[in-house]
Amino acid sequence: MQSLESELETARELAVDDLADAIESIGFECTRCGACCTGHGDEEHTATVFPDEVRRLEDAETASVGADGGEDDAVSEADERDWRDVARPMPYGLTEGKDGLEGETFEWALQNDGCGDCAFYAEDDDGVGACTVHDDRPLICRTYPFSVGLAGTSQPMGEAVDEEGVVRAHECEGLGREISREDAEELARTLKERAVRELEEAIGVRDNYEPADPEPGEIVVHDSEGAKRIDGTSLED
Repeated sequence: MQSLESELETARELAVDDLADAIESIGFECTRCGACCTGHGDEEHTATVFPDEVRRLEDAETASVGADGGEDDAVSEADERDWRDVARPMPYGLTEGKDGLEGETFEWALQNDGCGDCAFYAEDDDGVGACTVHDDRPLICRTYPFSVGLAGTSQPMGEAVDEEGVVRAHECEGLGREISREDAEELARTLKERAVRELEEAIGVRDNYEPADPEPGEIVVHDSEGAKRIDGTSLED
């Protein structure tokens, strides 16, 4: 098994043209179905978000959803959000205690609303959805339904698009639709950026990890900046 450093070097050397070829070969166009932004049954929406992305979303302006389901031109002033309005501990690895989830986890997930959908997802009266912070959305949202299948990157499963199995496609009704070369290249550049960032984050988590031994009912999130409480503050503060 290659080291995370080796995988990071591989990610940095990915050719955007090759990624774009793979994306163009299957095609994609977002249909605004909302499937990637909402929970399904008992499964809550879980999209990984990096610490710097959380801080950006704390200050992001919120666009309303227009009559056609797209973002309205009218944008509110930047909402006053705190860390917990944006992100929550990724539930994987946590255990159910008497007062709820507890333990240690290694990622942040975008915050949910009370129904298990992304807190930044909204629909118009006809059920057409949009992201209310579209310009500031995390890399995982910018690249879905594609991912890069390297060890240390998120969502390594999915169907291989290229012969090497580097580009993976995940379930989405927008797959198979025509995409322009320009859009394929832009998506490919973002996909490469995401793969690099995910591996840099994984290395940072590994290098900064120290067992936190949380108290019953407490959650500790280990990210590339160190161990944090659920409000994003450092355990060392």
